[in-house]
Amino acid sequence: MDKINILNTSIHNLTMEDTLEAVEMTITSKEQIHHVVVNAGKIVAMQTDLQLRQSVNESDLINADGQAVVWASNFLNKPLKERVAGIDLMVNLVDLAYRKKHKIFFFGAKEEVVKKVVETYSEQYAPEIIAGYRNGYFKKEEEKDIAKQISESGANILFVAISSPTKENFLYENKQLLRNVNFIMGVGGSFDVVAGKVKRAPIWMQQSGLEWFFRFIQEPKRMWKRYLIGNSKFIAIVLKEKFFKRM
Repeated sequence: MDKINILNTSIHNLTMEDTLEAVEMTITSKEQIHHVVVNAGKIVAMQTDLQLRQSVNESDLINADGQAVVWASNFLNKPLKERVAGIDLMVNLVDLAYRKKHKIFFFGAKEEVVKKVVETYSEQYAPEIIAGYRNGYFKKEEEKDIAKQISESGANILFVAISSPTKENFLYENKQLLRNVNFIMGVGGSFDVVAGKVKRAPIWMQQSGLEWFFRFIQEPKRMWKRYLIGNSKFIAIVLKEKFFKRM
């Protein structure tokens, strides 16, 4: 698959359609894809967090989740085709699972949130798509047992709704234990959106690269540092890559 490299990050140059096709082929052939999405904040963290950088760059499929990443790729003359938002990919894959009779394991978030996600998709599609679920609160020493539980659940797809870098490192470190699951993916705060705890930005804000701002105004005390400081750092490393790396 076509791949670009910017800002110490590898990103596959795929559309949503390309990505869904790759996932479906992988499940059909009973192989495995370890999937990751990157946004501005994650790329900033990868500049100094070498474990996160390894967990991301050694994944099998990496999509650009943030519109800012797509803009940066164009600015750096390595254009990506489009943004493939993690939550949109998850929603499309739930629909795919229903149509193709695949099973999904939902791992992460608070107990009441992940239960609501399971209830929502069971009602919207069918209970048969659910392989199992578990909240995202655990100790480091419990990781391998959790991975084994997921692997033995009969799931074809795993969504992990835990904050970075925990979810990326969990998937990278337990990939072999999860080998029975064909598609493993971190989905961040997507469960909160599906459960109705957090509203998603209108389409025009998503397309304009303002989804972060919509999220910020919902929880300013929790999100100001991530977005205001994080976005400033992202702009700085993009400019450094553009104008100083060649010198």
